[in-house]
Order: sequence, then structure tokens, then C-alpha cells
Amino acid sequence: MHDKQQAKEVARERIELLVAGALAEGDPDLAGRQAMLAKKIAMRHRVRLPYDIRQLFCKKCKSFIVPGRTSRVRTSGNAVRITCLKCGHTYRKMAAK
Repeated sequence: MHDKQQAKEVARERIELLVAGALAEGDPDLAGRQAMLAKKIAMRHRVRLPYDIRQLFCKKCKSFIVPGRTSRVRTSGNAVRITCLKCGHTYRKMAAK
């Protein structure tokens, strides 16, 4: 039992490192591969991705989106609209006032 918990902790650390590297990466293809690897690690070890990391994946095509590079971010009133530049899907998040 202790080994599974330890494996999940290592998986969480690797996921955070991979996503941080993907956000800092200048090459969008490499960033996408790193993000998909992080997602595969999460699925393999049954670790739920943190909310801020889950928001970095398109809801339609599941590709990794980096605000400003592979997605367009617009604000309107109290909502934030995020458009994936790969598939064109737009979704909204309500912004706190």
C-alpha cells in the first residue's frame, strides 16, 4: 500500500515538472508532447490533474493550449473566452469580480 502512495507522489511531481517545462518551452510541438506525456502519467497512476493544469487542455480536441501562443484569450464583461487555435473551439470561464 505504501508503494502505491509513493508512486502517486512521484507521478504528481513529474506531471508538474513536465507541464512547467511545456509552458516555458518555445517549441509548440515539444510542449504538446510534454503535456501529453504528463496526461498519460496521470492516467496511468490514476492521479487527478490539478485544476490549473486541466484548464490547459482544449475541451474539444484535447490538445495542449498555451494562452497567447496556441489559444486566443478575450475578456467580455465578467467572462473570459478562450479559443483553441487548432480546432477553433471557444469556451468560457467566469472571472471573479
